[in-house]
Amino acid sequence: MSGALLIRGGRVIDPSQSVDAVRDVLVVDGVVAEVAEGIDAPEGAREIDAAGLVVTPGLIDVHVHLREPGGEHKETIATGARAAAAGGFTAVCAMPNTDPVVDDPAGVGFVLAQGVAAGAARVYPVGAISVGQEGKRLAAIGEMVAAGAVGITDDGNPVMDSGLMRRAMEYAQAFDIPVADHPEDLGLSGVGVMNEGLMATRLGLHGKPNASEDVHIIRDLMLADLTGGHIHLQHVSTAYGVEAIRLAKSRGVRVTAEATPHHLILTDERVEGFDTDAKMNPPLRSPEDREAVREGLADGTLDVFATDHAPHHYDEKEQAFADAPNGIVGLETALGLALTHVVGEGLIDLSTLIHRMSTGPADAFSLPGGTLAPGSPGDVTVLDPNEAWTVDRGVFLSKGHNTPFHGRELKGRAVFTIVGGTVVWQADA
Repeated sequence: MSGALLIRGGRVIDPSQSVDAVRDVLVVDGVVAEVAEGIDAPEGAREIDAAGLVVTPGLIDVHVHLREPGGEHKETIATGARAAAAGGFTAVCAMPNTDPVVDDPAGVGFVLAQGVAAGAARVYPVGAISVGQEGKRLAAIGEMVAAGAVGITDDGNPVMDSGLMRRAMEYAQAFDIPVADHPEDLGLSGVGVMNEGLMATRLGLHGKPNASEDVHIIRDLMLADLTGGHIHLQHVSTAYGVEAIRLAKSRGVRVTAEATPHHLILTDERVEGFDTDAKMNPPLRSPEDREAVREGLADGTLDVFATDHAPHHYDEKEQAFADAPNGIVGLETALGLALTHVVGEGLIDLSTLIHRMSTGPADAFSLPGGTLAPGSPGDVTVLDPNEAWTVDRGVFLSKGHNTPFHGRELKGRAVFTIVGGTVVWQADA
């Protein structure tokens, strides 16, 4: 049978169906046909021996910056999609803060077309909340959704106008899409370039207080409660924010929220030496905040693990700390970091991690995938949880090499990434 792929004898972990057992997975004509023991290979099928490996629904990253159009010197949709596949991701959601901003159906169509042409991870466009991300008037939300947008956000430019944010949440409900927000009160963060605290004082740098994030999180949660809309809070980094989201969930507020690898692993001490690869927004916080983010991921308060992949050109990051742009790359290191420092340190088990990296993101943005149920897209990640490797920015497929994890020894990585039944990345291939 043409168009068939049989993944044989792996440990299948599918949180959507509470499956954790040795099984075969058969994908036919781009969709999952069967998950069972001892499946006979159809004639002409490609077979992958997954003995000793873990087979999961394809990983999904709902927060990436692919920079195209306008920032192709940092990343393109093609290089980002290939980097995603190398990291085990079968799908990513592209943020709209490009040049020009993706705030109309033409921009959405461009991102979709470039994603298809890349032939790697699926690329889902997220449109802007406001025209030009200027926070003044709503973008053409309905037209963008009709063109293929899976959500809206002004990520990179927080929506300061609460009235506009309320209207966005009300309007988005007609299309059943999330409104994602970068929670930051710009008046409170001011000219801050790192976390406000002892390290900022020692380094003589302006700090951003936790309150600059917390105030915005509370505002968004209240608006979601008021409107009944779905708020998706991006890269949560504070203890107060995690607790506020936990309380809102207990009250029935429609909220999903992200934890990033860097906020789960690093603290503001990493900025020592003015390392611009440790400069991001929100900034790395205190050990207490890091512990709260870890607890939030573990108990499901933060139900999505997302990278906030933000590539920059080498010259841009080589500026003085205060002048350098925010952000680090994450697509090619996220899985290894999670397996080593989240699962490996006993915070959560492997099934819970796969939920946060696949099923949870698919649910949050109503995306196809996140499951190996028959009839679902044939998007599969095959990973080796025991492979030891060292992060080397020099071999990244992403154009961005800005990572604070260069040289770190990790355990566990993807070995096959399969999209629609086609192997789009294979380790050492």
